[in-house]
Amino acid sequence: MRRPGRSAEGELPSATVALLLIDVINPLEFEGGESLLKEALPAARRLAQLKSDLADHGVPVVYVNDNFGYWDLGFRELVALFERTANRGQPLIRLLAPSPGDYFILKPKHSGFYGTSLELLLERFGARTLILTGFAANICVWFTANDAHMRGYRLIVASDCVVSNTPSQNDEALGQMRRVVKALVKPSTALRFS
Repeated sequence: MRRPGRSAEGELPSATVALLLIDVINPLEFEGGESLLKEALPAARRLAQLKSDLADHGVPVVYVNDNFGYWDLGFRELVALFERTANRGQPLIRLLAPSPGDYFILKPKHSGFYGTSLELLLERFGARTLILTGFAANICVWFTANDAHMRGYRLIVASDCVVSNTPSQNDEALGQMRRVVKALVKPSTALRFS
């Protein structure tokens, strides 16, 4: 599997498309976390495959993840904490753990753009198209999609790689993203990249 990674000079790869994994490193220790896990496991399996497929095409993978109030930890430390402590989200974390060469942004609020350097990272890649995935479609994926739309990004939502607490909430969120932010909403298996 080819990873975009950095050049010897530390430059980021040039890529017009980036894959965003939103809040997939998630302990799910909140009300409704159990029902979200039930929905998220099949989506996580499809997302792991999409991540692998896109990395083979040189598409950078960016984890856009809540810090869950751990202001003193970096992303990899957060992953390690959730891997070694008992929590509902461990099956997701095992499936979607970051690989060498993946990028990450920790966010303090719902949107991946609010109070983060996501926009700067995407500019460094040259990315103008974002593939959105993650949990939950009706909250953090939606807020990130909205902010990306306002910044002029073309949006693709891998519909089988996002979930909400209930299927009806997920359907509503996908409809909103299709109508309001003009996202192309398709299953990951229907996405084709040369």
